[in-house]
Amino acid sequence: MLDLEGLTPREALGRALADLGDLRKDVVVLVADTGETTRARFFAERYPERFFNVGIAEQALVGIAAGLALAGFMPYALTFAAFMARAWEQARNSVDRMNLPVRLVGTHAGFADAYDGSSHQMLEDIAIFRVLPNFTVLVPADSCEVYRAVTASAAVKGPVYVRVGRDFHIPTTCGMYDRFEVGRAYVAVEGGDVAIFTTGITLPFAVEAAQLLKDRGISAAVVHFPTVKPLDYAAVEKYASATGAVLTVEEHMVHGGFGSAVAEHLSQTKPAKMAIMGLKSYGRTAKNPQELYQYYGLTPENIAARAEELVRLR
Repeated sequence: MLDLEGLTPREALGRALADLGDLRKDVVVLVADTGETTRARFFAERYPERFFNVGIAEQALVGIAAGLALAGFMPYALTFAAFMARAWEQARNSVDRMNLPVRLVGTHAGFADAYDGSSHQMLEDIAIFRVLPNFTVLVPADSCEVYRAVTASAAVKGPVYVRVGRDFHIPTTCGMYDRFEVGRAYVAVEGGDVAIFTTGITLPFAVEAAQLLKDRGISAAVVHFPTVKPLDYAAVEKYASATGAVLTVEEHMVHGGFGSAVAEHLSQTKPAKMAIMGLKSYGRTAKNPQELYQYYGLTPENIAARAEELVRLR
């Protein structure tokens, strides 16, 4: 049995693709000279006849994937999230406008590539794919959820963007739920004073923050949204109504991302005290992602402080 907790997020991605290849003969994988760095080589080693390296040419990566989808295949196109942005025009015009079943996987997202500096740290990808009408946007938290999200993406009818990190993760979701459903949120901690909504790698930070708040007499719910689009509106409304105070946390710019999606909905349905935690500018070079989470304040202590402030303002 595969030890998902022992894999890195990109290893879980490669394993999920290889296993999908066993299940579906229409699955093909394309990379932009990133077969090793994305761990797509796991698929290539098992199915070399269905693996294509287009070179460092991201526009061609997405354009060829669109052509393969029109020919009846289910293409997964992988490269660094920062460089997938080069092909946004092809994602819009060749994939989304025709609602093709192309899966774009952006790896090394957020601060995952701390070592190469801000040019390689993608903090805007949720926004640029969420705005495209037909794209589903998946943002898994850890290796378990990467494997489950990539597997589940095969059942989505239209295009999908999957955001994946590199090596850092804190295993949290393996025992949290049994089945990944696209469009569903999952409750990590129940609580009634404030709701902390997370997506991606920030989930374990929020769980630790909830414990800090509990020690201060504040009951915080932590609700995890591995699908940013379509958002689980029922979960958003339920916990906003129950607590009257919502804090969103994401490893992404505060504009246009997960927090914006929550705010867009709540402002038109059930307004609540709300704050969005994320980034407001580009990153920087560091020894590892953890150093950047500390530097930019994405820590359990800061999450707890913002949540406590919301409770006071409620």
